[in-house]
Amino acid sequence: MVGKKVIAICQSGGEFETNEDGILSYSGGDAHAMEIDEKMKFKNFKLEVAEMFNCNVDTMAIKYFLPGNKKTLISISNDKDLKLMIKFHDDSETAEIYVMSEKVAAPDVSHMPGSRSSRTTLSEGEVPVDASATIVNDVLDDINKPVLLLDANFDVVGDTNHDEPQTDIPSEMPLPDEMPLPMSFAGSYDEKHAKAAQQWQNNITGVGQRFNSVHEFREELRKYAIAHQFAFKYKKNDSHRVTVKCKAEGCPWRIHASRLSTTPLICIKKMNPTHTCEGSVVTTGYQATRSWVASIIKEKLKVFPNYKPKDIVNDIKQEYGVQLNYFQAWRGKEIAKEQLQGSYKEAYSQLPFFCEKIMETNPGSLAAFSTKEDSSFHRLFVSFHASLYGFEQGCRPLLFLDSIFLKSKYQGSLLAATAADGDDGFFPVAFAIVDVESEDNWRWFLQQLKAALSTCRGLTFVADREKGLRESIAEVFQDDNVYHGFCLRYLSEELLRDVKGQFSHEVKRLMVEDLYSAAHAPAPEGFQRCVESIKSISVEAYNWIMQSEPVHWANAFFQGARYYHMTSNFGELFYSWVSDAHELPITQMVDAISSKIMELIYSRRTESIEWLRRLTPSMEEKLEKESLKVRTLQVLISGGNRFEVRGDTIEAVDVDSCDCTCKVWQLTGLPCCHAIAVISCLGRDPYDYCSRYFTTDSYRITYSESVHPISNIDAPWQKGSSKLPVTVTPPPTRRPPGRPTTKRVSSHDAGRRQLQCSRCKGTGHNKSTCKEFLLEC
Repeated sequence: MVGKKVIAICQSGGEFETNEDGILSYSGGDAHAMEIDEKMKFKNFKLEVAEMFNCNVDTMAIKYFLPGNKKTLISISNDKDLKLMIKFHDDSETAEIYVMSEKVAAPDVSHMPGSRSSRTTLSEGEVPVDASATIVNDVLDDINKPVLLLDANFDVVGDTNHDEPQTDIPSEMPLPDEMPLPMSFAGSYDEKHAKAAQQWQNNITGVGQRFNSVHEFREELRKYAIAHQFAFKYKKNDSHRVTVKCKAEGCPWRIHASRLSTTPLICIKKMNPTHTCEGSVVTTGYQATRSWVASIIKEKLKVFPNYKPKDIVNDIKQEYGVQLNYFQAWRGKEIAKEQLQGSYKEAYSQLPFFCEKIMETNPGSLAAFSTKEDSSFHRLFVSFHASLYGFEQGCRPLLFLDSIFLKSKYQGSLLAATAADGDDGFFPVAFAIVDVESEDNWRWFLQQLKAALSTCRGLTFVADREKGLRESIAEVFQDDNVYHGFCLRYLSEELLRDVKGQFSHEVKRLMVEDLYSAAHAPAPEGFQRCVESIKSISVEAYNWIMQSEPVHWANAFFQGARYYHMTSNFGELFYSWVSDAHELPITQMVDAISSKIMELIYSRRTESIEWLRRLTPSMEEKLEKESLKVRTLQVLISGGNRFEVRGDTIEAVDVDSCDCTCKVWQLTGLPCCHAIAVISCLGRDPYDYCSRYFTTDSYRITYSESVHPISNIDAPWQKGSSKLPVTVTPPPTRRPPGRPTTKRVSSHDAGRRQLQCSRCKGTGHNKSTCKEFLLEC
């Protein structure tokens, strides 16, 4: 049709997935639309697409599906292909175009690296092909042609404009489960490097040898090639027959195997075992794949989970004489991890059964999840009965809310509520894994937490005021008389972020110190002195502090009970557990965290059996320190139950109301030195005036319940279940390229140190770029 126009929906950055019927579906990435017609030249089309996605026009492949065929990708590589694509979509207004990366192979294939962005690299420029609309191409033998980086399950159609003679390749030849990655061999082959590979020299014995499956035959052939050090290429390769020849030009080595009729067995039918090539002397590649690397390192990875790719490279070079690059080792490790830990995708599908199992094995627990409209994972909440019971019966009514970013395959964040036990150790209460830290997810987390607790009245939360936490706490607990103490760590970050002006690192540190001092000051007078100190540095900082609602963070005005805990990152040990388990699939991550909670409860319960004092060890130590200060104090009866205590300061103590004007007693829950002096004069026991939360009995109650193991996680959904199975798919977010950070970023520092000029004392530059010096000249 002359003048036919098609809207090309160009997509890049996503991934193809293959279902059981071999149909490909594309998800993720970015998409742009452009209008094309038959007059458009391929060169101009490619330039526009490259500009859309900001990619290199020389390393870009463009592909599409024929209408009604979602199994075979067709390449667009010249003007004729582009016109054919428009013609094939004559009855459609749109055409979906997929933009992929190519990697041009260097002339020396022995140093050709694998691509990190690809899931499988076709070995040494060998691209198995299948049929286009009318033409079937031969296997590309020129190693200087682009190597296409595609998923192992793709069907690939090459350039439809070749004039070369065709071979006897079938019209549709599916790729093997995994094509070989190009390996290189550095230097001469040392016999000591072949010790591990020698065991594979007889894996292929000759005609008549049988294998259980095509996959088994390919794997054995791969090992055989590594042991004998030659590279091969597939001439035919499908589910029922495999024909392979030596990579070296003119070498007669060849093998053909096919399925025995009516059986799944594969039998070698023909084999020429003779090599006329130089073989092991000058071979340039090995038929090693990611799955082969995974099979080699899997057992060691089980023992050493932190087995590094660079160590994998060194070990395989020493043991097998195969030179991998870093990314090939990394891919092999990822496959081995999935084989050991299970599939991420399967883990999400198990969530409904997993939540039921948590509540079944731990009665009184709460495990809930939710999905989005497209059935993708949204969030998961878990709180064990042992944690809920321990918090409500033995811990102070104080919860710390914080989060940590997850560096797993699908990213996300972990939200957590932790408490402080009687010995000032952290106690995990609840946690949630969410797709992103947001106001909506924090609100949902708090709603689930409220549902799990029997009562919330009088609770104090220490948390950030941003990310929707302030509004969510006020909304969810509006009828429960709870208090929200702003986390000083986040508050100091906000101060330094919002206050403008070039302050040196030292000045920032002083402002943060004054902020902390103002927060800890027990009386309004002390608070005012500290903020006046900040005012002398920056009036803007002073105004910011006065507008930041000190009633939520300053001891002089705060109505809740924080027990001198001013920051929300109280459970750092808990977040370190998460960091250790973040690479695991979601169900195994939760299982690993529950195991850590189980160990924590057991170890602290066992440890407390030997405690003989009335208070926990840390509280005993604090009480003793206060008692030592009593010697220099003088107690005077003021009238009734009120006493005046004189020392460095004069304080009034009311024993019956547990009140002292120094505010330490009210803020910590332990009698201050002034209160101890009065209590001793009355002949009473100071232990009777300590908060019950600090007693050894309360501590033992906190850890009296146990977390039971979550059994049969991998069991399929049971037909007799009371609920219908819910489909849960992985979230659309994927881990970005690049190596993730290895540890949680601490926010205790006031800010990153700035450059300071030694000439003009200004910040943001050094003396070599000082403009003041230039003006003087």
